[in-house]
Amino acid sequence: MRLILQRRHAGGLGDESVLRAAYEDHAGELFRFAHRSLGDAGGAEEAVQETFLRAWRAAQNYQPDTASLRTWLFSICRNIIIDISRARASRPQLAGTEPADTPSASQPLEELVVELQVEEALRRLSEQHRHVLIEVHLRDRPAADVAAQLGIPEGTVRSRLYYGLKALKLVLEEMGWHGDC
Repeated sequence: MRLILQRRHAGGLGDESVLRAAYEDHAGELFRFAHRSLGDAGGAEEAVQETFLRAWRAAQNYQPDTASLRTWLFSICRNIIIDISRARASRPQLAGTEPADTPSASQPLEELVVELQVEEALRRLSEQHRHVLIEVHLRDRPAADVAAQLGIPEGTVRSRLYYGLKALKLVLEEMGWHGDC
């Protein structure tokens, strides 16, 4: 069902059954993300509801070729969490209540969105490039060890790293990411 949603035209999100399927696929993950960021279940529920309301209203803006539905929904949710956090910060603290134990809204959220974008970009790479990039850069393994594991020359691993990073940068740029790669 997820592939159908991701490949479907943006107008499909305006369809109730498609939106319901998207909710079933992603609401739990979005709730956990919002709960972890906001520190309370009520705020997290509000954020998830608002995420799907905004997604429904902006269905024509969704571009499945740019990012997965999951990434798009997380971006919307991230913006809502920031809005909620700012609104909380601007309200005076009620007497007798302790301040919420909430993490900084911008830094962890930015890191999560970047992680989601990189994860999506890695999915779009060839299996050979993805495997070598994950082993060397994410698992911090030496190229020689990866070469020995794969039974290929170390130079081939280094070549795959080079071209894999170039491909990753291109995919991230296509997705609209403008960070340093």
